[in-house]
Amino acid sequence: NASPFNPRDAFGSHSDADHVYNTPRAWFMERFLNPYDEVWDGKDADHRPDSNDIPWARQPERKVTIEDVKYVLSSHYQGTEYDPYGKLGDEHTRHMLRPIGINRQSELAVMQIRPYMPEAMRAIQWITYGSNPFNSLIPFYPNVNRTPKYLEDTTTRVTSENFYWENRIIAALADAAFNDTANSIERYQEVVGSLGHAMVKSTDAAVADLLGVDLADYEPEREDNEGEDYDDLVRDPEAIIAELRNDKVREVLAEANDDMAAKLKKETDSLLDTVLYITSMRMKNGFNRSDH
Repeated sequence: NASPFNPRDAFGSHSDADHVYNTPRAWFMERFLNPYDEVWDGKDADHRPDSNDIPWARQPERKVTIEDVKYVLSSHYQGTEYDPYGKLGDEHTRHMLRPIGINRQSELAVMQIRPYMPEAMRAIQWITYGSNPFNSLIPFYPNVNRTPKYLEDTTTRVTSENFYWENRIIAALADAAFNDTANSIERYQEVVGSLGHAMVKSTDAAVADLLGVDLADYEPEREDNEGEDYDDLVRDPEAIIAELRNDKVREVLAEANDDMAAKLKKETDSLLDTVLYITSMRMKNGFNRSDH
């Protein structure tokens, strides 16, 4: 009898490199999103970082948030002996596996398509630059005619005046003083995330008012919903295109993006100031007369 076709066996690999580069990342992602599905740690673990049979797809145990996506893609095996910044294990285990959040990351984008919103503002692109453990995802509306200069003007010259290089500088400094800067990084991520969600909420309301629509009509879980869902709101394609190309709507979205970028720069500048000071105080050539 023929065995079932297994694409992993047919097209995948089981190399030694996989066990330090690929399977550990799958192990940690599923360990985070499905913590109760199986035993993940210890000698009785169902799967280990070097297992070849980690499920390639799995339904998370709860709805996945933007914050969950960011955590997974920033992770470095927190709480395990493999964390390069941790205190568990030893120098060998802490540098044994390739983290998900690494030094050479340049850009992360998460496209959120909201079927419960009008087409003009249905899409949100959450974006950030640099090494993921040290940055924060920020929401921007893509249905616009311009991009904030802080994100758009990435130069080949290193400068703190654009978001990419400022994040790269912060990461390089914070990595060298991880434990001392961790609270500042976490605060920054919480503040920027909160500002982002607040921006989305207020902008959605402003665009809905401009379009003359009630967002409750787009909510599939409203109390008076008797089985209707998004499909009941399907409209003529020409009307959708007209809504998407509405210059007034695009300007409202662009202004919201500009405002978000300004707040982002303020918080990122402040973080750079803090991280630079903390790391400077740890320089090996530091010397105080009172210490001797």
